[in-house]
Amino acid sequence: MSQPNQSPIGLLTIGRKRPGFDQEWNQIMRGKADEALAACGFRVVRPDLPVVDEQTTKAALDLFRDEGCDALLVLQPSLGNGQLSLTVAQNWEAPLVLWATPERLESTTVSSCSLVAQHLWAAMLRQVNHPYEFVYGDPASTDTRSSLKRSMAICRAAGALKSAKLGLVGANAPGFIDMAVDLSMLKKNLGVQLQPLSLAMFIERVKAVPEQQMAGDLKKVLDLKLNMGKLTQDDLTTNSRYYVAILDLMAEESLDGIAIQCWPELSNMVGQWPYLAFSRLTNEGQIVALEGDVDAALTCLVAKKLGMGIGFITDWLEHDKNSVMFWHPGNAPASMLNPVGSPDGPSLNYHFNIQKPAVVDGPLKTDVPVTVTRLWNCDGKYHLLGFEGQIVKPRRKLTGNYATVEVADRNMLEYFESMIHAGVPHHVVMFHGQHSDTLQRLARVLGISWLG
Repeated sequence: MSQPNQSPIGLLTIGRKRPGFDQEWNQIMRGKADEALAACGFRVVRPDLPVVDEQTTKAALDLFRDEGCDALLVLQPSLGNGQLSLTVAQNWEAPLVLWATPERLESTTVSSCSLVAQHLWAAMLRQVNHPYEFVYGDPASTDTRSSLKRSMAICRAAGALKSAKLGLVGANAPGFIDMAVDLSMLKKNLGVQLQPLSLAMFIERVKAVPEQQMAGDLKKVLDLKLNMGKLTQDDLTTNSRYYVAILDLMAEESLDGIAIQCWPELSNMVGQWPYLAFSRLTNEGQIVALEGDVDAALTCLVAKKLGMGIGFITDWLEHDKNSVMFWHPGNAPASMLNPVGSPDGPSLNYHFNIQKPAVVDGPLKTDVPVTVTRLWNCDGKYHLLGFEGQIVKPRRKLTGNYATVEVADRNMLEYFESMIHAGVPHHVVMFHGQHSDTLQRLARVLGISWLG
């Protein structure tokens, strides 16, 4: 798992006021922990000495805040004061990671009680409902380092939601009320701020993009060498205006992601669909959701913070016991499609329903492991689902973007039944890679229910 956030982490090492346990082993574990953190690519802020009481603990937490740390790692290579768990919970609001290190195997006496100590902390944090992740293992172990990176990414992602801001241009698409979002519930449940934006003003912004900016972006599109199909260069100018307008709006409003009411207004009022622009922006790492689906944008933002990469927002078109056919009308990012110029590579086209440009046609790459996930709100709270599969040769050819995903570990007829009775909207998001365990852990840290 990549570590997309380069802010430092705070390392809080719990010490002891009184002598006890094997302090030589304590030093060895601390040194190996430093090596592991460096190997994982973390920038670390630490006090000069381990903390031993409430005063030194609070001073360390103040140091972490002053240095811009976005995550906290608690290391306890010898059993320390369990009361400090409550001091940390009271003075560090975000989730944290507890790391328990192993005993000295060649010793005939207990060398550290590190796992006992961190178990004590975990129990206390759970009692006061403070979220945390738990890692146990030798700092030199590859598995331990992988677990550490995953746990830090989960805590960072959960913490980042508290300062995240999403924009909604217009509302959910007409009739698609399963994607409606509640501004206050979003803030209350996850801490995310929602910025409502005018669809009419967005349309005016698109039309007002200066010719020079449009022409500069159009050149970038032509340099992609996409199969133009029936489209001409003149059919691409409006999508370049969409692209520029969306980037400018996101920068102006300091948005981490945006959902846009595109269906059917934009094709009718601007004259083209924005899906080529959506595809390009998504491929560049921007969070852009179609049809006003704020929770889909939120899902993509969480995945980005977790290091899961780029997502494809899609309909759940059809399924059988072992597989699902996913489809959407031309918004998939290029990195999830076949190479440009290949027989199944992307091509530009008119929308299949309202015959206007410009959508990106083409199947998703096959023989790729994927995770399908979705955050959604229902019953006054948020929920998260996730399952894994493999993209295989599609059952049939469609316009737009599509993929057949085989799922080996569950009956998809039964799973779909569970989904719809849980209120899952008709959009889900697909990511390359296997991430369901990480997502399940994130749901636990966020305190939301999990549908796996």
